[in-house]
Amino acid sequence: MKINKIKRLTAVILAVLLGTLTLTNTTIFAEEKNSSIVDSTTQKTQKLADDVAGKTKEKSWPDEIEITAPNAIVMEVNSGTILYEKNSHEKHYPASITKIMTTYLAVENSSLDEVVKYSADAVFKNEGNSSHIARDEGEEMSLEQSLYAVMLESANECAYAVAEHVGEKKGGDYKTFIRMMNSKAKELGCKDTHFNNSNGLPDEQHYTTAYDMALISCAAYKNADFRKIATTKKYTISPTNKHPEETFLQNHHAMMYPRKTRKYLYDGCVGGKTGYTVAANNTLVTYANRGNMTLCCVILNAQRPDHYTNTAQLFDYCFDKFENVNIYQNLKDKTIAGKKANMSTQKYVTVPKDVKLSNCQRELIKESKNGKNKRMYLQFSYGNHIVGKTEITFDKSNKNEGLKAINLKGNRKKVIGISVLVALMLGVIVAARIRKIKNNKR
Repeated sequence: MKINKIKRLTAVILAVLLGTLTLTNTTIFAEEKNSSIVDSTTQKTQKLADDVAGKTKEKSWPDEIEITAPNAIVMEVNSGTILYEKNSHEKHYPASITKIMTTYLAVENSSLDEVVKYSADAVFKNEGNSSHIARDEGEEMSLEQSLYAVMLESANECAYAVAEHVGEKKGGDYKTFIRMMNSKAKELGCKDTHFNNSNGLPDEQHYTTAYDMALISCAAYKNADFRKIATTKKYTISPTNKHPEETFLQNHHAMMYPRKTRKYLYDGCVGGKTGYTVAANNTLVTYANRGNMTLCCVILNAQRPDHYTNTAQLFDYCFDKFENVNIYQNLKDKTIAGKKANMSTQKYVTVPKDVKLSNCQRELIKESKNGKNKRMYLQFSYGNHIVGKTEITFDKSNKNEGLKAINLKGNRKKVIGISVLVALMLGVIVAARIRKIKNNKR
């Protein structure tokens, strides 16, 4: 009789395991079914996350060119695609390209017409022989005027005054702004960057990488106020309470403005920021437009004039080898999990020329900031390269169904974990029963 009970208990265990495995397989099937985009022309299903290698037509990524600068990266601003990189995760001093973050953070957190008052610290705390426009203690200028001085003339006292102004506006001081810089860098995905001042003057705790600087520079360029300032060649500051005469500013970036020479001018260069200290060597961020592509090139730790000549080489290479493909226009069917998905009409993938959107693998991903406001994206990759993504939204009635296609994978893991736990518990019960029977027989 007791043996029969054990048999029945064993049968229950097997039934539970079989049911769990069936449920798991059903979940897998549902995931494969829902995680797909159906091409309305071919009526063939293209799996999002489980494309089998070799099934999609791919060309190799273009061979990279050799440059002399030790650290470099080129990123397409809209898609975020990395088109070229060389030692892009090595830490180095950024020098004055730091001011891209300073300007970006200022325009995000203040109005351009706000009045910036120059303190004694702003005027006197910088190195005496560093770049400046000779502002005086107590001088007042608008934030806009100050930022033009920061980006065009690399004025260190202006960068300090701007940081002080925004920090005080946030209820703190200069150091508050520095904390904001580091917080923003982290938000943008920078993992090897730490700012310790707003101007880039030498400091052992002030460093970045070409990759991180590209993330910052691309994000900044998408801000209209920053873009207007960073692409300006000349600017005039009207008389102030301390300077009765006008102050004329010129952009120091030789690829966009011939301040001293015309030999580095580059067709399509629209802006950027220069940097130099003895410790940092030459650093350079450059933006260039051609057609529907906007490229951002970052060079660190370079000898002069390699930062200019290498940037030109990299732009020529990238404009020649790559192109932007509009996602919305080339995605023939815009349904996910059988539901219509809404997406931007102005998002691109950046791929080698002659590569089509249909040649790219696709994957649904979820991203969130600080664990909140989760967003869904359709991400595209070509070979081992992520080439772009577009945010996906659903009508309220379709939102849960769309998210289901993503959550199934996590649910499957939970089901498997529960099944293993149940099996272990039942196994312990059976073993205990067997021991009890044996002890009774004795």
